Amino acid sequence: MNHITGIDRHQAVLFPSTPDEMVPQDSEVRFIDDFVDSLDLDKLGFAQIRTKGEGRPPYHPATLLKLYIYGYLNRYRSSRILEKECGRNLELIWLLQGLQPDHNTISNFRRDHPKAIRRVFRQTVAMAKDFELIGGLLIAGDSTKLRAQNSKKNNSPRWIH
Repeated sequence: MNHITGIDRHQAVLFPSTPDEMVPQDSEVRFIDDFVDSLDLDKLGFAQIRTKGEGRPPYHPATLLKLYIYGYLNRYRSSRILEKECGRNLELIWLLQGLQPDHNTISNFRRDHPKAIRRVFRQTVAMAKDFELIGGLLIAGDSTKLRAQNSKKNNSPRWIH
């Protein structure tokens, strides 16, 4: 029986694909890249760490913010999962230009910049409002929690069997 076969992993290709060719033009990572590049990160409160030339240089805050937004949109909350995805997810490889920050770096970025991250998300809401993607109406809920189980076991006193 014939099956669809993939490419031979050991076969050399005449025209190697670039990561840019492998990520579709309408991919969300291209929007994330353009959005973060358009922000004034210093004004939003992302402190760039100044070093004296000793040790390894830090990641740029824009790189870690792009990773954070990508994780938020794709429901990757864990720093360890984001760390793994940086090495195997083609969109993230494109977005971060091949950089692979470790989970401590990702976690520390979140911990050190909570107010700045909130400001960025306010910017996204403002931009969505400008493009008329959202109406900006306030909808409220009172967060009442009701138990919706009414069995004989739950309605009888505990001492009666």
